[in-house]
Amino acid sequence: MQRPELRPATSFAQVSMVIRDEVEKKHRAGVNSLQYDPALHRLYSAGRDSIIRIWNCKNMKDPYIQSMEHHTDWVNDIVLCCVISASSDTTVKVWNAHKGFCMSTLRTHKDYVKALAYAKDKEQVASAGLDKLIFLWDVNTLTALTASNNTVTSKHSVYNMTSSLSGNKDSIYSLAMNQIGTIIVSGSTEKVLRVWDPRNCTKLMKLRGHMDNIKALVLNRDGTQCLSASSDGTIKLWSLGQQRCIQTYRVHKEGVWALLATDTFSHVISGGRDKRVVMTELSCYPERYTVICEEKAPVLKMVMTPDQSSIWVATSESTINNWSISQKDWQELGIEDYCDSASGVTSHVRNTEPAQKILGGPAIRHCHVLNDRRHVLTKDTEENVALYDVLKARKVEDLGKVDFEQEIKRRNKMVYVPNWFSVDLKTGMLTIHLGQDENDCFSAWVSAKETGLAENDAVDQKVNYGNLLLQALLEHWWRPLHVDDENEGNSNDGNGSIHTRGGNLYFSVPTHTPVIFRYKTMKIQLCFSEVGGRPLYRLLVRDAAGEMEGVLLNETVPAWVVNIVVDKNLPQFIKISFYLLPHATSGVKSLKKDRLIANDFIQIRKVAEHVCDKVLGAGSDSGSVAGAGNTVSGGSPAGDRTNTDSNADNSSLAEEKVELLCNDQVLDPSMDLRTTFYLEKFSRLNTSLSASKIVRAKITEDMWSSCRVWHLTLPSFHEMFNRISVDVSLDAATEDE
Repeated sequence: MQRPELRPATSFAQVSMVIRDEVEKKHRAGVNSLQYDPALHRLYSAGRDSIIRIWNCKNMKDPYIQSMEHHTDWVNDIVLCCVISASSDTTVKVWNAHKGFCMSTLRTHKDYVKALAYAKDKEQVASAGLDKLIFLWDVNTLTALTASNNTVTSKHSVYNMTSSLSGNKDSIYSLAMNQIGTIIVSGSTEKVLRVWDPRNCTKLMKLRGHMDNIKALVLNRDGTQCLSASSDGTIKLWSLGQQRCIQTYRVHKEGVWALLATDTFSHVISGGRDKRVVMTELSCYPERYTVICEEKAPVLKMVMTPDQSSIWVATSESTINNWSISQKDWQELGIEDYCDSASGVTSHVRNTEPAQKILGGPAIRHCHVLNDRRHVLTKDTEENVALYDVLKARKVEDLGKVDFEQEIKRRNKMVYVPNWFSVDLKTGMLTIHLGQDENDCFSAWVSAKETGLAENDAVDQKVNYGNLLLQALLEHWWRPLHVDDENEGNSNDGNGSIHTRGGNLYFSVPTHTPVIFRYKTMKIQLCFSEVGGRPLYRLLVRDAAGEMEGVLLNETVPAWVVNIVVDKNLPQFIKISFYLLPHATSGVKSLKKDRLIANDFIQIRKVAEHVCDKVLGAGSDSGSVAGAGNTVSGGSPAGDRTNTDSNADNSSLAEEKVELLCNDQVLDPSMDLRTTFYLEKFSRLNTSLSASKIVRAKITEDMWSSCRVWHLTLPSFHEMFNRISVDVSLDAATEDE
């Protein structure tokens, strides 16, 4: 049986995983959008943690129903027909809300998808985003897509299933379509409203007046009037028939980001950066309005209950609040609650406490990768500190409200391991990226014994962190092999097909861990996408065992990952070049400068062995330094087992005879080469750095009191040192940032 053809991949491919609980019942970051289903009394919330959640508003003691997970970035907007969502992962997804799974994925946008609009009477949805494009979709066509054809990417498919509106010059942040589907309006950083007729995709007008980005839009039913909210702090009421602004409302101190109008267009409720939710009567001037509530964070979205007795409010924090609107609030709108409108709203607020809450969870906002490049300390929005093990994809310990900086100092070891992953906190959860661009995920070779992976193993085996993690993430992927491949470790399915078994020898990761394959930069034609930086495929670790998932993995897993996980090819060792010379004060004639090469993970005791053996003449007839290009050996990859008794004797003898120093500090024999050079670099941060480093050593022999041992000349190692920043911080993001 032929091995399935793998699609071409490039070094820009990236593999990501999210370290999280199996069921995340609470939002872990801000909530960008809300929708309310009046028939079932369900609230749908779209989170910045990439998850859509469904809540039972009739059971507030335990409101959580289920989560819908398939996005890989912020979910920016949702509409209810079925459920359709738009995300910063550049996709629009169609969901089966009753069963909680993704029915289809639309990949026509080339950048963040920021807004959706829904024409209920026409069953039409529009999507828009930072790529300046608007796409129109027929809901009935979208819900008819099946699992076998659920991705729309090609031009042929797009033209058959959607129409598009072009003409926007800047990124689109807001979109509105009237209920009967005759008018669509977009707002953007261009500061103008653009109006189309979606029935024939013709441009109707352009409306000017705002001084900043237009963040929210609402159309009345017949499409004759439009409300717009802007980061300039104003709300404007437009007459589309007259093509002009007929009134401007200044009821907020800062940018207005959310609008909610009554069906009759008699009142509008607004919220934004000043955290206040304000209800305004549209027909009165001067303005008649009241402050319904003041949130603890900027307001992103609001939705009203069917009886208009309360509103649900989403903010840049994870908790969703319900605020009462009494009949008195509707009837007693007036200017007596306010100062001069130019100075903004006074301190009078109708509600001081929400009527109900859907509690959110804390978001991780700060993290520090420890020196062992395996553990990460995090601090969340509630000041709780936790320790994570990246290699095993799990939280190790909750440390509580401890001093974050002191905990870093306490847990950092005197060791240097190259950066082999990057950390992303955008979703409020710990996301780990593996690739071969900024940080080569195969750069970290370590001792299996010293890292606790093989504590009882007498052999000093070396393992590669990136290799082990990738094997664990794809442990359940059974990929068909050619019949000529070796059968060891494989199984036969009874039909003549042989499958390779995944995993590594040391550990498994939690099977609920999400794994995401994406392309980071290059624009290349792929089976799922034409654009880099977008996710190609998301699945859970355990789902890789499925037949359909296996087919999709065959098409999306990058070749460099297949090389490790399937073909079992070990990554190459990182080499260091250096020189070995006697110290000038020894009185010994300088020896010829011959270049030595060693793996970066070998320990100082191995260099001491080399000095004892080659320099002192114990293992060399000439007594001279090893010749150019010679290798200092030490360490073996996992699976390479040799007799270590003689090596142990040699190490003990060398440690008795040879003492190595760096910057006049005695080096621990267990320290490795790369850590030594890292310390050397760290001590020279205030000086001009060069690719060459010198480390001094003293040999406890009468013939030489001291000698100069190493002289590094490897630029690539110097470049690795230049990447020493391991702190990641993410302040609470706002929509204007």
